[in-house]
Amino acid sequence: MRHPSSRRLLAAAATTTTVALTTALAVTAQTPQALASGGSSGQRCLAAVAPGDSTTARERVFTAAASTYGVPVALAKAVSYLESRWDAHGAAPSTAGGYGPMHLTDLTPPGMSRARGERGPISSAGPAALHTATRAADLTGLKLRAVKADGAANICAGVALLASYQAELDKPQGEQTALGQWVEAVRRYSGSASAIDSSTFARRVFAVIKAGQSRVTNDGQRVTLAAIPGLRIPAQVAPNTAPVDCPEALACEWVPAPYNWYGYPDPYAYGNHDLAHRPASPDINYIVVHDTEGTYDTTLDLVQDPTYVSWNYTIRSSDGHVAQHTYANDVAWHAGNWYVNMHSIGIEHEGFAADGATWYTESMYESSATLVKYLADKYGVPLDRAHIIGHDQVPGILPKYVRGMHWDPGPFWDWQHYFFLLGAPLGRGVRATPTNVEPGSVVKVAPGFAGNEHKVTGCTAPGVRCPDQGTNFVYLRTAPRAQAPLVKDVGLHHHGYSTTDVSDIGARVDAGQKLVVADTSQNWIAVWYLGAKGWMYVPPGDSPVVRSKAQTVGVKPGSGPAPLYGRAYPERAAYPAAIPHQRTGPLQYTIKPWQRYVVADDSIVTDYYYATTYDDSAPRDHTDVVGKDVYYELWFGHRMAFVRAVDVTTPRGGGASP
Repeated sequence: MRHPSSRRLLAAAATTTTVALTTALAVTAQTPQALASGGSSGQRCLAAVAPGDSTTARERVFTAAASTYGVPVALAKAVSYLESRWDAHGAAPSTAGGYGPMHLTDLTPPGMSRARGERGPISSAGPAALHTATRAADLTGLKLRAVKADGAANICAGVALLASYQAELDKPQGEQTALGQWVEAVRRYSGSASAIDSSTFARRVFAVIKAGQSRVTNDGQRVTLAAIPGLRIPAQVAPNTAPVDCPEALACEWVPAPYNWYGYPDPYAYGNHDLAHRPASPDINYIVVHDTEGTYDTTLDLVQDPTYVSWNYTIRSSDGHVAQHTYANDVAWHAGNWYVNMHSIGIEHEGFAADGATWYTESMYESSATLVKYLADKYGVPLDRAHIIGHDQVPGILPKYVRGMHWDPGPFWDWQHYFFLLGAPLGRGVRATPTNVEPGSVVKVAPGFAGNEHKVTGCTAPGVRCPDQGTNFVYLRTAPRAQAPLVKDVGLHHHGYSTTDVSDIGARVDAGQKLVVADTSQNWIAVWYLGAKGWMYVPPGDSPVVRSKAQTVGVKPGSGPAPLYGRAYPERAAYPAAIPHQRTGPLQYTIKPWQRYVVADDSIVTDYYYATTYDDSAPRDHTDVVGKDVYYELWFGHRMAFVRAVDVTTPRGGGASP
């Protein structure tokens, strides 16, 4: 996920300039005979618009487009009504990412180029469904900017696109064609990769035709669709529920991510996941919570693009509907860290992290929790915040990748409610205060959500305060003062302190995170965090942390700082001759000799899954190399980190806690 200033798939052209429909018609009307005898089909479509009152211009454009491209006018109007209610938005896309009355798209996929976490960056423009404006412009010969900004050009281009789908399906065309012949073309026009969703769209289009519609648009155009009461509504396609790995109550849909060799004969040019034999090898140890930074339909389009990346499930915001894309035994490319990908299941949730609760609905939380409980039980994943993690907890694999790691699902995901639904509440225990904890003891963050409001900026524009709402974190400061700077994160800020920006996780400790107490002072508790003391405010009677127990580690007496790593790969001796040794360089963080940190997992597997070709042409390809070196997973900063057992003391403490 990118910074919110460029985060939305649909924000590439967010100007407010409007090209008036009537102006466009006046221009084209100057040379109708010349356009009728030549030029592009789009120009002929515009020239065919009959003269008349300016308030009915859009009505006449639908008539001209239907005639030009051989599409029933009722169908063209109904498709447009379902997409936009016939409204135009000037040069700006709608909130769903579509331009003009026909909802033509020109979207940039979110920044997931290094989601695999190994090999080079993945470059993809996304599937054709994200670029229907470009295709429609090519079909009609109209300029792309006109197709986006001018309502008349947009309708001509959109109707041409619908006609092209009908032609590709080898179905009959013409204004008088039976409407029932157009069902599959309408489903394709929906842009949905889900069979059930595209079928639902087609049914709604036909229902609009059956009932009829009439309205005045946002720019004053009167459009009428006469009812056809006897029209038959096409049957609903049933969801593809097999072979889903999902609790029966969720009725999950199977929308498979492709394992395709798109660059034959190059065996390395394939996507968008790797075949494996999990949980036997590698095992499954994490479930990663993501948000999509795009709409549900766009997300499903992307996961079916072999040149893009993949994840295991997508959950829709409006109703919690779940689609599965990748088997748990295979390795999806979603986390930006190959070690985490090897050992995790990735779940995308429709929404935008900076918008928070607008997208994170109760239906979504409940479906997600039902799914995660099922998967955690089946694959042996502990129900705690060290194993049910956000994408924002995944570490960079090397120092140069730390700043580019993602920060979703963001500060507005309600972890405490989520874990309540999972049956593993995070807030159990005695509230920790400066008087009942001491250095070396362990606390767990549990600040609540609805009343836990903190200053967050940058949701809509850099530096602008976000609307006040519940958050899942507590800030850490460099000193026990409300105005003290936020703590430093040398991986995110080379020359400065952390900020309140919505994407800046540097000074945030999230609900469920465990920390070792370093000091206390009046209404403040300091914890060891990112190699220094981080001070959290503890209001009297409303502490954001509870007393807890956990194993902790520190540097061995007499030793220097202990390095930390973004992955737990085997030692050189573990690699067979045919498999290149994967060097595991340290991150820019270390454990200082006087500090201690909580062990999140002391039994992780030290391994590397070698998967580089589509066809097993590399010797020993698709092999899990298991080492003898021992690592611990730590709560170090906001993200998880790994430390070699030989570099720290033996874990100590009171064991696991609720």
